Amino acid sequence: MNDLFLKELKEAAGDAGIIENEPMMRHTTFRVGGPADYFTAPDLNRLPELLHVCKKHGAACFIIGNGSNLLVGDKGIRGLVIQISDKTGEVSINDGRLKAGAGMLLSKAANMAANAGLSGMEFAAGIPGTVGGAVVMNAGAYDGEIKDILSNVTVLDEDGKKRELSVEELELGYRRSCIAGRHYIVTEAEFLLKQGNCDEIFAKMEKFRGLRTGKQPLEYPSAGSTFKRPEGYFAGKLIMDAGLSGFRVGGAQVSEKHCGFIINKDGASAKDIATLMQEVSEKVERRFGVTLEPEVRMIGEF
Repeated sequence: MNDLFLKELKEAAGDAGIIENEPMMRHTTFRVGGPADYFTAPDLNRLPELLHVCKKHGAACFIIGNGSNLLVGDKGIRGLVIQISDKTGEVSINDGRLKAGAGMLLSKAANMAANAGLSGMEFAAGIPGTVGGAVVMNAGAYDGEIKDILSNVTVLDEDGKKRELSVEELELGYRRSCIAGRHYIVTEAEFLLKQGNCDEIFAKMEKFRGLRTGKQPLEYPSAGSTFKRPEGYFAGKLIMDAGLSGFRVGGAQVSEKHCGFIINKDGASAKDIATLMQEVSEKVERRFGVTLEPEVRMIGEF
């Protein structure tokens, strides 16, 4: 990209600035990923102008949250990466409705709901992503999903215009919504919760945290569940039954603690992880005739 593009990016980003050649391993829970040409974590009111500059110069623009469901290629990302960070995560609570900025960690929002005596977000206590990312993929755990508590969402469309969307308009399903396909950017979400007992709410959250700690390989970098749950099956069990527990490609490994997780066991590259995902998928399909669909979003050049 030319100097004019960079100059206009910096003007659009304001105080957040633009970082050139930013290693994406710093911004993903897998702890892998090459450099983004340009990176910024701006205030949300800067988004429309940043989108305009990218569109004007024909540059790619990628939106990320906490990087907890993301695999970035070793060769990095051409274009601009915009991180919707925690500093954009203001929260308000009124009459059972919790409104949170897209950058707020979902677990933090769940804790704030619990402190207010509001029930419904307990399942989200240990989910590592942001509110925006959770809405995009309809995140869920322990029989709870975002769609169960979501009231409405504010997004920016491709032209940087603000839109209010109802739950029905989001077309929420298992780990999916219409948001990515329509190139929307979530800026805020409102959740409708129920009044409950604080002690009971926190006890339930603590139970879920304990289950996570006991069953998931949280001691290693990963992106959580690597594959979506195939209808009628569990991805982790299929992988285990295929004899793939501990199976490795380079520094990437199928977790021996929970086969539904691929972990960065020992200095894995993004290529190691992507290759392991592909091999696991192929072996499971050959053995059981079931296709595993990645839950992890893959971007950049591998």
